[in-house]
This record gives sequence, structure tokens and C-alpha cells, in this order.
Amino acid sequence: MQLVPLLRAAVSVCIIALSTHVCAQAWPAHPIRFIMTAPAGSSIDVLGRTIADKLGPRLGQTVIVENKPAAGGTLATTEVAHAAPDGYTMLLGYNGPLSFAPLLQKLPYDVQKDLAPVITTTSQPNVLAVNASLPVHTLAELVAYAKANPGKLSYASVGNGSSSHLNMELFKQMAGIDIVHIPFNGSPPAVTATIQGETQMLFAVMQPLQGQIKAGKLKALAVTTAKPFPLLPGIPSIAESGYPGFEALAWNGVMVPAGTPKAVIDRLNKEINAIFKEPDVLQKMNAQGFSLVGGTPEEFGALVRDETARWAPVIKKVGLKID
Repeated sequence: MQLVPLLRAAVSVCIIALSTHVCAQAWPAHPIRFIMTAPAGSSIDVLGRTIADKLGPRLGQTVIVENKPAAGGTLATTEVAHAAPDGYTMLLGYNGPLSFAPLLQKLPYDVQKDLAPVITTTSQPNVLAVNASLPVHTLAELVAYAKANPGKLSYASVGNGSSSHLNMELFKQMAGIDIVHIPFNGSPPAVTATIQGETQMLFAVMQPLQGQIKAGKLKALAVTTAKPFPLLPGIPSIAESGYPGFEALAWNGVMVPAGTPKAVIDRLNKEINAIFKEPDVLQKMNAQGFSLVGGTPEEFGALVRDETARWAPVIKKVGLKID
């Protein structure tokens, strides 16, 4: 007499398991939003669109890129942190809103609680570039010129709390110079301001600077890696130019809302890792100064935590605040 209830329970379990499997297999059933923390034409945007173009066919759905650069990337990060954890909203974030901003201001999201890491995308140095008309050709000459003109020079950053911002504040502190900060929403307006002389210099990744340096509109003085960066030959590091211990990387990666099914995260991780191994992607990204990373979700999560811990004492020492 007890056999019928047991059979019914067993059938119910099978139906639930089958439904779960079918749902998992059906993902993605409609287009995926891929939100950028930087504007169109920025290094984040170039990388994001490259990933989206390759990821869509692999998943059998369109991956729609949306640029939401406001507030130093925290607006886009907030939106994804509060989105439904259903696998249809992704973020291409960077160290600014993921590791630095939480140390500088109160935010409407908690990186560790509201977001789940998928994969580290790239990691590369920032380049210190100056307006071509500035009468300097080396880091030493820039420091001497800044000391002779305290408070008269300004630098652009790609946003408050970005590595572009923090790198210059750290360098200012180490070099003992006074240069005014002017933040922009992303690299395109920051680079334009520096070319036009509205600002005299900036730290940024190579991608938005490359064409302007080749055209003679900007001069590259140094990179932020401890040693010269292989993808940017001929540009010395800040550390070897008289400031030992200076080292900083501009990194970014894909995040999704916390609670997104592990199967979805693993699939995205697998496909993006595969994309990074495609020869045309590797060649295109390397040519623009990007160093593709890849790896596991756990490795990206550790990077975010480690960078937050590493920069916390630096920010405290420099006395940096969002302005």
C-alpha cells in the first residue's frame, strides 16, 4: 500500500530533475546584455565588443553591448549587481569600480556579496603620456618641469577612483609634485583633452593612446609595470626611472549578479577562455597593448580581493578621496 506514494514521489523528483536539466540546457533562450563600465571607443569597449562578437555565435544568441560609463563605472556596476541572477546580464568591469571605489566612497553595491566573478579578461600597465607640446621627453624632465611649475599643470584621468587616477596620485606622492586632477568619463574624452592641451598628461592603457602617439600628438614617457612591458617595447618603467617599488596594473574582467547559476558561470568562463585562444583575437588584442589573461572564476575573485587589500594602505597614505 505504501508503494504508490513512493512511486509518485520518485516520479516527482524525476520531473523536477528533468525540468532543471531542460532549463539549464535551454540557456540562453534570448539575447544577453553585456554592460560596459566605459564609453564607446574606450579600451573596455573595444575588448567588450570583441568578446561579444565571438561569444554570441558560441552561445547561439546575440550578446548586446551597452555602454554605461557614468560615475567612474559604478553606475554600470550597480545595475548589474542589482539585476536578476538569470544569466542574461553581464558586466565588463575594471579595477576602479571593483577594487578601488569601495575604498573611496560608499557605494550601493558590495562587490563580494552582490557580484560573482566569471573571468579575468586582460591585465596590462598604464602608460604615462604627455601632450606633444610639453617640453619634456623623459620622466625626470617631467618631474623637474612640474616642480618648476607647481599647481600649474593638470592631468586627465578616465574617471574618479580608476587606476588612471590612483596611479598619478601615487606618482605625485612619490615624486613630490603638485598636478591638478581633472576626471573624465572614460579614455576617449580624457585622451582628447590631453591632445588639445586642456590637460597636459594622463595615465591610460595603450589602446586609446597608440594612434595618437604614432601621430605625434602625445609622447609616451613610462609604463607602470615594475619592468618594461614586452608588448610596449622601448618605453621604460617608472620603477626603473628613479621610483623603485612603483608597480600598478590596469585589469578588467567579467562579472555577473551573485546567485547566477554555476552552470551558466562555468559556460561563460569556458567560452571566453576559448575565445582568448583564437589566433585572430590574440593578435588583435596584443597589437593594441592588451595582455589577455583568462583563467578560472576563483582566480578572478582572488584578484579583486587581493587588489583591494593591496591598495587600501596606499590610498590611506596618499590621503586620496573622490573629488
